[in-house]
Amino acid sequence: MKHNEDKTNVMRLLDQKKIKYKMHNYADTEAISGTEVANALGQNPEMVFKTLVTVGKTNNHYVFLVPVEKELDLKKAAKCVGEKKIDMIKSKELLGLTGYIHGGCSPIGMKKFFRTTIDETAGNFDTIMFSGGKIGYQVETSIEELKKIIKFELADITTDNK
Repeated sequence: MKHNEDKTNVMRLLDQKKIKYKMHNYADTEAISGTEVANALGQNPEMVFKTLVTVGKTNNHYVFLVPVEKELDLKKAAKCVGEKKIDMIKSKELLGLTGYIHGGCSPIGMKKFFRTTIDETAGNFDTIMFSGGKIGYQVETSIEELKKIIKFELADITTDNK
């Protein structure tokens, strides 16, 4: 990567921590949904994760990473973080809370760290991909490398209706 302007904050944070990752750019495609992004990058959608931000009944916020073709099961997610109930936050709250816009939200480099859970299927892959912190950018790394920069747990948090 020659140009530093091509790097997002997420990539700079990964570089600082000497974390091995690959950058994928899909900015020149029409891809919007996670599944379209996976297709545009020629990747298995099961290893491409979307970052979802939720709020619990206690007003605590939680981050969940789920494969792009799956949906977060709010009941399973709430149970896994010890909440009675959780809801998705409203899109308009995302930027103020995380520093990221909808479609470019990464689990790395949020304004504040929130408890993070990644769907257990991430463990099936050598590497997973998720947002690079900006629409058009994805980063790919192993969950072992990811552990060096954020704390997270793996759990079954997706709906079973696929």
